Amino acid sequence: MNKLKNNNLILIIIGIVAYYFIHLLFDVSIPCPIYKFTHLYCPGCGITRMFWAILRLDFYQAFRYNPLVFILLIGYFLVKIYELITKKKIILNSFMTYTLLVIVILFGILRNIPGLEFLQPTVI
Repeated sequence: MNKLKNNNLILIIIGIVAYYFIHLLFDVSIPCPIYKFTHLYCPGCGITRMFWAILRLDFYQAFRYNPLVFILLIGYFLVKIYELITKKKIILNSFMTYTLLVIVILFGILRNIPGLEFLQPTVI
């Protein structure tokens, strides 16, 4: 089972590296199908650009691409650091899971309301 996990991890890393070089060489990126067909920003719009900005250590721009996922990513790493230090596993209960789901849905709605354009991914 561990060998299968390691193989999957290797394939994921190879895919990320290949996509990174394709993106650099040809300026090709993954389009959001929801935005493409509805012209509405989904809660995930801007995630790919956010990760590229993080790789460039441009955290301000990464936050502007997708503030919710950026904050959730920081929270995730803080939880993992806490788990490493305390050796205790944190498990989301159903209330926390549903709360996160509601926050993501609200973010998806709010970023499409006029006057709240600062929640939309920035355009370069």
